[in-house]
Amino acid sequence: MRRYDEPVEVRAEPLGGPAGEEVGPAQFIWRRRLWRVLEVENRWFETADWWTAPGDDLLAEAEVWRVVAAAGPAALPGVYELARGTTAAGVPDWRLRAVVD
Repeated sequence: MRRYDEPVEVRAEPLGGPAGEEVGPAQFIWRRRLWRVLEVENRWFETADWWTAPGDDLLAEAEVWRVVAAAGPAALPGVYELARGTTAAGVPDWRLRAVVD
């Protein structure tokens, strides 16, 4: 797994399901390339690492999505971890956290 902490622009869409309320990543732009999400493998919530950032808001949560995505129809898909936090202004802040080898 290769670790990153790079901003990405994410387009989210309803995932379907019984209520159709849940919204997840459908596409993201990373390093000026458009990646299309083919499948959501997993989703979980994490809080800040208290031992590395004692001044951070320890109650702030990041929603992490592990997705399978490809940069085009001819490209091989890969597994990516996208994290959605929130800025101080309340705006969603998406970051690419990892690429799973």
